[in-house]
Amino acid sequence: MQIKPRQHLLDIWQAIARQSFDGGEWDWGKRGGQSSVADAERLLCLLYPATEIPAFRLDDPDTTQDDVQKVLKKAGGRLDIPANLVTAAAQFMRAHTGENKSPTFAGGYYFVSADDGHDLSEQQRQVGVVESYSLSITLCLATLGFLKVYETKTRRSDILETIQELRSATSKRLTAAMVCLLRSFTVNVFDVDSSQGSTLCELLGQGRLSPRHVVQNFQRRFRALRAAIVESMSLGVDVEEGLKDENQLFECGWAWSLVKDAPEVEIEEQIGQPDGVANPVPYLYFTVVALDGIQDLFSDRTLTLGLLTPEQQRLAEALRLRWEITQQYWSGIARFDSNRWPLEDIPWRTTGQKLESEYFSLSIAAILVHDLMRRRATDDDLTRTVSVMERLAERGRITSRLMRDDPMVQLHNPGIRLPLQGSERIGPPMQWIMNDFSAQLLKRTIQLGTLSRNLSAHDRLLRLAESIFGHMWRRRIRDGEGIGLWDNVHAAYPESPTLESPISWSITERVTEVMVQVHEMYRQPPIRSAELAEVARALLSESAHILGNEQMEPAPSAEGRRGMELRSIEIKLSRARRLVDEKPGTACALTLDVLGELDALARAREAATQGA
Repeated sequence: MQIKPRQHLLDIWQAIARQSFDGGEWDWGKRGGQSSVADAERLLCLLYPATEIPAFRLDDPDTTQDDVQKVLKKAGGRLDIPANLVTAAAQFMRAHTGENKSPTFAGGYYFVSADDGHDLSEQQRQVGVVESYSLSITLCLATLGFLKVYETKTRRSDILETIQELRSATSKRLTAAMVCLLRSFTVNVFDVDSSQGSTLCELLGQGRLSPRHVVQNFQRRFRALRAAIVESMSLGVDVEEGLKDENQLFECGWAWSLVKDAPEVEIEEQIGQPDGVANPVPYLYFTVVALDGIQDLFSDRTLTLGLLTPEQQRLAEALRLRWEITQQYWSGIARFDSNRWPLEDIPWRTTGQKLESEYFSLSIAAILVHDLMRRRATDDDLTRTVSVMERLAERGRITSRLMRDDPMVQLHNPGIRLPLQGSERIGPPMQWIMNDFSAQLLKRTIQLGTLSRNLSAHDRLLRLAESIFGHMWRRRIRDGEGIGLWDNVHAAYPESPTLESPISWSITERVTEVMVQVHEMYRQPPIRSAELAEVARALLSESAHILGNEQMEPAPSAEGRRGMELRSIEIKLSRARRLVDEKPGTACALTLDVLGELDALARAREAATQGA
């Protein structure tokens, strides 16, 4: 199924407007306010495209395009849409602010109990989660950029007052989210002989290297990174001493929430810094989520609009350091053995949680994609990563046939259950369910396609993305609540269990984000083929020569018509010359058209000569 980002985004927006607006006013529904994660995802489905794609802008009513206004008619008229979005964002900020006026980042109903006999307490559901911290960064930056433009376009006093309140609350939430991400970052140091050490050695050695050789290679590969962590971060005496011992192994990344005993970050603004509960163990899933949000802090839009305060810029630099170190570490782990990457040994096994799944292979691949985008990727890196993506799609039963009683159905529904270590301190053990494998795979495939400038790899990625998107499009809800949104898993996996709530704002937001990424990919210049450029230049040379020869021929009686044809040919050749480096295929097409026209002129002249 071909991905048409504009049309698909319009379809999604129409469904969201139908679901989220009642009489022009935002309607959160029965679950609104119960999870900061779900509420942020819901708002981002509108605000992210509206601030990233010029054609979908809503902050300037005078530039709102007709088809956008038409699909959002349930949100109000052209002047009402941005005002209603501001009101909805203000409601979000109020709903997710505690009694002490500090922002809250509750996972809410996204948390589930690991003990079927005991439900989670309200205190547990109010615990902050890294997914909310990361989404809040993206949401706050989108909101601040939206307000910066819309404030100059409206004269409504009530909306201007709401804008002032919203800007203050949004900036405060942005600061709090950044601080929470800093306090959720962790480095876990462990001995080679520990259970974690044994798992990591097996993973990296792949049955071909002994633990001793793995440790030696680990020391050599990560010596500089180990030193950078020790010198640039304050992580506690025990951690720093352990890192200095090269015989110790380590992992870095983000825990699921604030790490227990994580020190407070010194800032001027009073945002409230609650105690942490999470064990100091990195999670692949939450590490990927954190990386996604942090990179928005350094986007061209954030820098151009000047959305960060000086204090936020300082926090952003601290997060950027962790962002770069984490990518380097996991990219090095994924490609530990150049002959056969550990990433290519699917499925991946986690050391901290002792779990094994294709989802974790996808998480590692996602970090590798981040790293390939950060540095200049080689063709070998791209080709091998593309192969991993294709295998994951096949193993996940997205591009391959579903077997009877296929265990892979569990990957999509109910999903992979992730135990949240440390949550047992405040009640029954908590879990986080990851059921967005298909959406995440689509997202990473498009990111890789945007990065790739290799014709063969790009074509494979585009075909894979279209297959995954076709799978996702079938999973839209076809009737009842949430029609046009996600996630009707039964459409793709009839044997999967029935979902309690059909609407998944998590899946819907990821598909929306993918449409923005596809838009960016199509906005890039096409990949240039050196071979095609050479052919285009040869055709141009032949065309120019034949044109010069044609211009020396005596003019027929219909001089005016011939002159117009020759002038048209000159214009086409001139355009072909301009495009030969950027779009050699188009230059070839134009030049072939010119050759055809020149040949027609020659044949007409020959016929006239023979007739005479």
